[in-house]
Amino acid sequence: MLARVKEPVQFVSNGLELAGVLQLPDGLKKGERRAAFLVLHGFGSNKDGGNVVTVSNLLTGLGYATLRFDMRGCGESQGARGRTICLEQVEDTRAALDYLSRNENVDTRRIGVIGHSFGAAVAVYAAGVDSRIAACVSAGGWGNGVKKFRKQHESPEAWAKFQGMLEEGRRRKARGETMMVPRYDIVPIRPELRHNLAPGSILEFPFDVVESMYAFRANDVVRKIAPRPLLLLHPANDTVTPTEQSVDLFALAGQPTDLHLVAGVDHFMFSEGNTLVINLLRDWLALHFPSR
Repeated sequence: MLARVKEPVQFVSNGLELAGVLQLPDGLKKGERRAAFLVLHGFGSNKDGGNVVTVSNLLTGLGYATLRFDMRGCGESQGARGRTICLEQVEDTRAALDYLSRNENVDTRRIGVIGHSFGAAVAVYAAGVDSRIAACVSAGGWGNGVKKFRKQHESPEAWAKFQGMLEEGRRRKARGETMMVPRYDIVPIRPELRHNLAPGSILEFPFDVVESMYAFRANDVVRKIAPRPLLLLHPANDTVTPTEQSVDLFALAGQPTDLHLVAGVDHFMFSEGNTLVINLLRDWLALHFPSR
């Protein structure tokens, strides 16, 4: 594997300055171009989360340029803290694509996107609406907000509580009030998995975030990715994002699309050191999207 060079960078999305880290393989000559990836973090996380850093280092070690960055309202980026609106994150991803395309060491025709969880949903949507994205990798992603939430709050009691929160939030919004919602009331995560959250992860969100996730449907645009390659990775028994979400994306996608359901890992796939997950990604890239 190649050594890595890291550089903090900033770029603008809709007037907001976003913070990122650009990573390049060592030894690149001036004007030598490589394929690249935008690496998207999960729900209320940031560019320094374990999944994001692990994936960025893996990809750069394989010869790709990478840009991991904080979405607006997250990490070191500007924007209202915790305002993680799905379509605004798609906008941030496209701004990151604009920025990375200007780098002299990046092949502008070969920039992919890879995301985890919420970031995977954003990655699929962005690839569906922006043909400049040459490849897409989704790890533990989702495509139907309503169906996802129904499975995440599966018991009658949990669903009634979630529906009650939606109704209260909508009442307050109609009165012009802002309601904040605790993270685990939106997306439950078992206590034994919470150590995987990045330091500085957001733990409370404005109600608008819940509405945006509820209405978000990457399923509606996933077919538009083809004939560009799409890889869907998902734990076979994901206790956070229902596994069926990636199965549904696969059923709706065109070709070439690959779906791998991986046993022995939970939601934070790239934080668990599972060699099968790493090998699946590496081998798929070699076949469908080599670094040069």
